[in-house]
Amino acid sequence: MKQHNPMHPGEFIKRVYLQPNGISSNELARQLKVSKGLVSRLLNKQTGVSTTMALKLSKVLKRTPESWLMMQNNYNLWQVQQSINLDDYHALALA
Repeated sequence: MKQHNPMHPGEFIKRVYLQPNGISSNELARQLKVSKGLVSRLLNKQTGVSTTMALKLSKVLKRTPESWLMMQNNYNLWQVQQSINLDDYHALALA
């Protein structure tokens, strides 16, 4: 099912995990064993969830890596759909 303006994984992490539980971005960075800068960029939608980050997030935040990658993919796809015009593209006639 197509989503309307899906949430970036970083925003999801802030709203669902960090804010309600009083967890800082620095603490998340320590748990993920990544730099504070990387977590900051993720939370501020300046970078996305890589496969490596999806595995780390799955362990630390107890969601499957597939769910993190799907969330990132849905966000990326929706963003591109807002900026690309496909009117001049047509399906091939396939057997």
